[in-house]
Amino acid sequence: MQKMNHPLLKEHHHALREQIRHFAETEIYPLAAELDEKATFSEHLTRRMGQMGLFGMCIPEEYGGRNLDTLSYIIAVEELARIDGSQAVTVAAHNSLGLGPIHQYGTPEQKKHYLPKLVDGNRLWAFGLTEPNAGSDAKNIATRAEKTSDGWVINGEKIFITNSSSALAAGMTLLACTGENAGKKVYSTLLVESNAPGYRKEPILNKMMWRAADTGRVYFNNCKIPAENILGQEGQGLRIMLETLDSGRLSIAAMGLGLAQGAYELAAKYAKKRVQFGKTLINFQNISFKLAEMQVKIELARNTLYHACWLKDQGLPFGREAAIIKLYTSEIAKEIADEALQIHGGYGLIKSSDIERFYRDQRILQIGEGTSEILKLVISKYV
Repeated sequence: MQKMNHPLLKEHHHALREQIRHFAETEIYPLAAELDEKATFSEHLTRRMGQMGLFGMCIPEEYGGRNLDTLSYIIAVEELARIDGSQAVTVAAHNSLGLGPIHQYGTPEQKKHYLPKLVDGNRLWAFGLTEPNAGSDAKNIATRAEKTSDGWVINGEKIFITNSSSALAAGMTLLACTGENAGKKVYSTLLVESNAPGYRKEPILNKMMWRAADTGRVYFNNCKIPAENILGQEGQGLRIMLETLDSGRLSIAAMGLGLAQGAYELAAKYAKKRVQFGKTLINFQNISFKLAEMQVKIELARNTLYHACWLKDQGLPFGREAAIIKLYTSEIAKEIADEALQIHGGYGLIKSSDIERFYRDQRILQIGEGTSEILKLVISKYV
């Protein structure tokens, strides 16, 4: 594989990309179509990704992680998404949304208790924000947690939660309303393990996209957890969850970039072999221009995403850049997947065609981790 030319990439980045690309092409790709068709979450691939060190990539070594920089993690997600969005989101949701807030806001005791158990691919941790009537409107959550003499009692439900319903789903970081102050709701984050009394999970089936990923619905019926399972301070919950989403947007942007790269490569490969009117499609200017435009969008996306990762690794503000690149990559993934399918013609509409799966998988990117509409609102606040 030819090294990618980018000023922020070091030798260890190139080595990691080559390693993950080989794994994705040789172990994920042969299973991707069947897992998608059968809507099967693969515990085998999840554990293999754990063995590859893809969970806990940015977690310190003292907790069993790899202590890598943000850019390394984003490259890994990008390379997985180039082959299969379902496996990419399993890694992205666990690292950014699952482990991220525990690592960032957890007490030493919480980190020691949770992180070492969540870095090997044998257990997954989720991010419990979205509810039936609260997604973009996070303040509208109905889940409540009441403080008792010996802990918290939670009632409510969460929906569309990645990594929440499989046998590997170990629990979630949950946003709940924990009271009121001066007439305003108080929101807190709680660490809730799936074996807690009153915790019930179920898979969401018949999805259009990410069919091999675990998407679930979780119910809390007088769910009891210890008092020490609060993450951060009471009343900090909304800020913790929204700050976590900034990092999560980088990983969803990586998924958009990887999907766009994969769709482009599928289109270029097909255009070089498909013959019409006596010559291959690549020799028609209309087709070659489509591929050129794809390259432009991918190049701009990669530069902006890697710059946002650099900002985060330097300890600089990156929320604006994360919102910009998540918005941009989700939109170009849609455009490139659509044009790539157009180049395939009728063959792109058949289930046996990889581009058909890419075309479906891109659609969630404009919704998850902040809709395109919400991201424009976020970006506008920096004006």
